[in-house]
Amino acid sequence: MFHQMIKNGSCLSTAIAVALSMAACSHGNEGTEPPPAFTVDHGLYKVPEGSPLRKELVVQSVEMHQAPHAKTFPGIVEADPTHTANVLPPLTGKVMELNVGLGDHITRGQWLAVIDSGDLAQAYADEYKAKDALGLAKKTLDRTRAVKAVGGNAVKELEAAQSVYNQALYEFNRAQARLGAVGGTQGAQATRPMRITAPATGYVTALSVAPGTYVNDATASMMTISNLDSVWITADVPESDIAQVAKGEKIHAVLTAYPDQIFQGTVSFVNPVLQPDTRRDRVRAVFANPDMHLKPNMFANVSIDIPQPDEVFVPQSALLMNNDNISVFVEVSPWTFERRTVDLSYDESDGTRVLKGLKAGDRVIVRSGVLLND
Repeated sequence: MFHQMIKNGSCLSTAIAVALSMAACSHGNEGTEPPPAFTVDHGLYKVPEGSPLRKELVVQSVEMHQAPHAKTFPGIVEADPTHTANVLPPLTGKVMELNVGLGDHITRGQWLAVIDSGDLAQAYADEYKAKDALGLAKKTLDRTRAVKAVGGNAVKELEAAQSVYNQALYEFNRAQARLGAVGGTQGAQATRPMRITAPATGYVTALSVAPGTYVNDATASMMTISNLDSVWITADVPESDIAQVAKGEKIHAVLTAYPDQIFQGTVSFVNPVLQPDTRRDRVRAVFANPDMHLKPNMFANVSIDIPQPDEVFVPQSALLMNNDNISVFVEVSPWTFERRTVDLSYDESDGTRVLKGLKAGDRVIVRSGVLLND
């Protein structure tokens, strides 16, 4: 940028020099000499009255203000785990029917699959046996109480009958709870087919079974259901930058799939533990996804607004290359300037941050300063 400015400035300087030379010749014929475009005396650049530069140079005061700086990190779209459910089989068995496919949208309670399970039949049998044992224990207890009432039994016989009844009741309650947990219906006829229903509304994002396959591990997921009405966009922030990122800061995401669209949100979670292999932290934001444009595993460029202290901002048009330094022309008195080297920070849309060399209120040349660049 600065090289182009210098090139353009050189051309303009040449044009002005030619014009001044022509004017000098013309005025020379009349016996008058025009004023120089500018003079340099002990580091001060003076633009005299009548110089054509007075119409070219624009001077304005620089200001100090606070504004965040946006840093960009690689990111990815993820399903929100708080809205994701793994469907586990209550019991083992053979998959007889599968009523959904990968990517299908389903609603809570929808019938997903049928498993032929001998364990389900066993659960019904256990409930029947416990119910029968409880009935027998109840009859024995009632009979023992009646006999005791007429003085025919000792107290210990009644206590024994009561104990048997209590144990039968506990076993019946256990068998009922077990049957309900595996999807059986209390009081129904014993059956082997077991229906698997959806625990949540969403999309089938993973599927690991098919009709005819066996489910031998009750802890292995048959399928995953993800509600994608809202998703996470997760950024991988380097260790060197993580101290500057906090919950609540603004975040902007641009996805490879939608390069012309900006998704805006706020940081909702900063992982307290760095990833040991990448030395990066995971920073997440929740984004509404009503039109399902955001799909898990999409790549994104995530920009996070990092708070910054109050700093002087200067327009980029004021910056000039001077050897290996960057400088600006500062007005020290009307139409008198000095070159001042500046240390810069980040470029922003409304100017460049200056770390050293300027203070609020300094007046600098913001246009055509390259004409003074010697």
